[in-house]
Amino acid sequence: MTSPTSLDSPAACSSEPTDSAPTSFILPDLVAHCTYPLSYNRDGDAVAQESVHWLDSSCPDLSPKQRKALYGLKAGELTAHCYHTAPANRLRVVSDFMNYLFHLDNISDGMMTRDTEVLSDAVMNALWLSEVYRPTTSAGKVQPLEELNAGVLARDFWARAIPDAGPGTQERFKETLHMFFEAVNVQAKQRDSGFIPDLESYIALRRDTSGCKPCWALIEYGLDIDLPDFVVEHPVILALNQSTNDLVTWSNDIFSYNVEQSRGDTHNMIVILMKYHGHTLQSAIDYVGELCRFTIDAFQRDRESLPSWGPEIDDMVQRYVGGLENWIVGSLHWSFMTERYFGKSGADVKKNRFVALLPLRV
Repeated sequence: MTSPTSLDSPAACSSEPTDSAPTSFILPDLVAHCTYPLSYNRDGDAVAQESVHWLDSSCPDLSPKQRKALYGLKAGELTAHCYHTAPANRLRVVSDFMNYLFHLDNISDGMMTRDTEVLSDAVMNALWLSEVYRPTTSAGKVQPLEELNAGVLARDFWARAIPDAGPGTQERFKETLHMFFEAVNVQAKQRDSGFIPDLESYIALRRDTSGCKPCWALIEYGLDIDLPDFVVEHPVILALNQSTNDLVTWSNDIFSYNVEQSRGDTHNMIVILMKYHGHTLQSAIDYVGELCRFTIDAFQRDRESLPSWGPEIDDMVQRYVGGLENWIVGSLHWSFMTERYFGKSGADVKKNRFVALLPLRV
């Protein structure tokens, strides 16, 4: 298995700072480096429309601006690219989760630490007690008599997933979503205190705040497979999962940087490279771009070294790894389709790779 050893010396890629503050930057051409074919589920458009309406109609407290952002997000279209072989009913469950995951990310931004704990409790309650809301009364975890909307939504899509999801898939989904909430809680604590972590600590945390790991469990669900634990825990499979997570996450740090810097968000690798490692904005962007290219190459090398567990399991593994591949290529292209990062200029940015910095919001 391979790993980005260049992380040990990030300053090697830094440039001398300039006297004036940057007003723009150039994106690395990650789409060109990724040669995997881009596919799309034949039911993708219809399911995407159903899914976004589901979240819209289920969240009465959304502001007009938030509703506009929800439709511009195109989470259903991301799902259709990444789960292009899933049947319509399973694609709908995954699409609902993708819309829901971005919704969780939005509502957790700016939350104080205690609020993220309450949110986590509500969602995990729905996953573990899926039939009916039974609030816990244990010390420190007392939940409201009326279920939070985040719990209601989780119970809705999860109840539809359970009949078709294998036991291993269900366990992995719940475990990794819990890890997501634990990481979001740590992120909230850092935000509350104004703390910016070092690069190594950030990467470890970001691998969980990305929310990618539950999506890997849903690859199994979409393919109607349930990988044995000894396969899931094999070092090569773990390496492939991590490379995919790193590519999606680190490229997202590049694509989301402009919007995040405009609102003062520091949970981004670009910020850390500039703060601690002497990078300019452009050299930080270039450096993370190189890491992304490395992860794509590492993914390809590792998939070529997969062991054999016999024809039946090997077929499941190949399909699962294909699902990871779809995430790599699908997320890269979707980042220019969604309005979340570049507004309605995604196609132009994808072509020219030029990004003008947004002003800091007051």
